[in-house]
Amino acid sequence: MNEDNSKRRLGRGLAALIGEMDQMPAAAGASQPLNPDRMVPIEFVGRNPRNPRRYFDESELQDLASSVRQHGIVQPVVVRTIAESRYEIIAGERRWRAAQLAGLIEIPVIIRDVDDRTALEIAIVENVQRSDLNPLEEAMGYELLIADHGYTQNDLGEIIGKSRSHVANSLRLLKLPEPVRDMLASGTLSAGHARALVPTSDPISLARTIVAKGLSVRDTERLAQNDIKAQADPAHGVAATRTPEKDADTLALERSLSDVLGLDVSVNHKGNGGYLRISYKTLEQLEEVCRLLERR
Repeated sequence: MNEDNSKRRLGRGLAALIGEMDQMPAAAGASQPLNPDRMVPIEFVGRNPRNPRRYFDESELQDLASSVRQHGIVQPVVVRTIAESRYEIIAGERRWRAAQLAGLIEIPVIIRDVDDRTALEIAIVENVQRSDLNPLEEAMGYELLIADHGYTQNDLGEIIGKSRSHVANSLRLLKLPEPVRDMLASGTLSAGHARALVPTSDPISLARTIVAKGLSVRDTERLAQNDIKAQADPAHGVAATRTPEKDADTLALERSLSDVLGLDVSVNHKGNGGYLRISYKTLEQLEEVCRLLERR
């Protein structure tokens, strides 16, 4: 319990730190950005290699570079010291890239000397809150915090101000094969399309069909349900005969519960009863399920 409380406090602290460092003042009439700590040569500033954001739209960068040439960098880039006169970006990589395109020699910075963990957390939270990440980058950022720092999905939801189910659904995207993840990262597929493909037998072929036919998310969900139903059809092979056929309502229920929990869910009817199976891979996931049940 103490660990949960400490992470909640950390989440609020990160949000406050980001607001202090890198946002316009919210008070009425406060239209000026924060003053930088100093101006530093742009070549002394480097990107954070663990920043979850990997994709920067070239046309948007060019537009920002044009603005930077005319008005300079309005909001300072937030950095931390990594060596004498050398800095690593915590928040503001897009502005730094635009400044390079604009040919600036030096840029304004705010210096916050934090450790590796806090720098990673801030980078992820800042990008997520600003909607700067594509769905795959967002999921990979969550995975980094869970794997490296022991966060639960509930912790992350509180830190970034989104529901735990949003975090769970984002993480499910990492189960997709690489070609489908590439389509998601490039924007060829939306997160809604991709989530529907997670439990299917051949997400790559289905993804190509979706793109070729321009199917909507609703059409994709129907296509996925048909694929899942086909997997449970005894006519589709010996392995499938071990699984009783499930009707469309049961399959839809399984999918709905999986979306809420972010875990694989199986509903099996036996007469007027049956059983519900929730599959988890870590004790943290089990604790999440227990916490949700206790709340109800």
